[in-house]
Amino acid sequence: MSAAADMEACRAAIRTGSLSFHAASKLLPAHVRDPALVLYAFCRLADDAVDEGQNPVEAVLHLQDRLDSAYTGKPHNSPIDRAFARMIQTHDMPRALPDALLEGLAWDAEGRRFETLSGVLDYSARVAAVVGAMMCVLMGVRDRHRLARACDLGLAMQLTNIARDVGEDAKLGRIYLPLDWFEETGVNPAQFLRAPKASTEIRTMTERLLREADRLYQRSEPGIAALPLSCRPGIFAARTIYGGIGGVIRSQGCDSITQRAVTGKGRKIGWLATSGLRAMLSLAKPTMATLYGKPCPEVAFLVDTAARESEGFSRSDTLINALTRLREQDMASRDRQLGLDRRSA
Repeated sequence: MSAAADMEACRAAIRTGSLSFHAASKLLPAHVRDPALVLYAFCRLADDAVDEGQNPVEAVLHLQDRLDSAYTGKPHNSPIDRAFARMIQTHDMPRALPDALLEGLAWDAEGRRFETLSGVLDYSARVAAVVGAMMCVLMGVRDRHRLARACDLGLAMQLTNIARDVGEDAKLGRIYLPLDWFEETGVNPAQFLRAPKASTEIRTMTERLLREADRLYQRSEPGIAALPLSCRPGIFAARTIYGGIGGVIRSQGCDSITQRAVTGKGRKIGWLATSGLRAMLSLAKPTMATLYGKPCPEVAFLVDTAARESEGFSRSDTLINALTRLREQDMASRDRQLGLDRRSA
């Protein structure tokens, strides 16, 4: 198939799979929008395979194979994989960045939980902040300061996602809120998963997570204002739309269990218009000193990689360990299934 047909498949995947990004992407210049759509389509496909597939372990191992193939210039025969391989070549995307995403999805497949907020940020760095770093690469932005602020935005957006999906995650047996917050409030995580309720304690934790997201949104804004002018409206739109989701959660009393925060088309149109205005106003505002703040410790490795301060490619020990555990788990599952097949024969 042609590159144009592959690109259209990526657009279709985002149109149906990520409404917020699809809306924000309309404000990006074409030379950034198209590779960004490819990136998000690949990430969306990978995330859905792990979250919604019948075998998340197998999905992560398959993703590793897809990344290996794409980076050797022999992508799997699918439109999104072919488009992703072209994007890698065109933009010199460091391999360690999508590998960080792979590690985050491996943690999902393992059902990992996080003891502290820093642990949640470690996870968010891999599944969301890394996308901010990759977006910077697509824009030709490689300096540490803007990269750090892009990672702040990714962290904030993921914390918003977690706050929005507390109930849905609980139905799937997942907890992404810090476990030490449960201990502080006297809520037993196992009991919560058995019968998820929008208790005062859970609402308080959700509000606490949103406050952390707000702090990171604020830290990210000087970085957005320092992006190439043509890119600012689209990134301001992403920040505004996700921040708006947090506002809806708060308007519902931080109850993400009996209801899900939904932002309508009218709101999104208003936010898109506001984002264009904010981009123009950023021309007149002085550079804020917070642009030069150090990256959060949890994302420093992403900043180093995208800024080309980590030379060459080698898989991190934590990723190797996670993949090893998943392979062992997959082999054990296959052995159990083989034993069942033999007994039923």
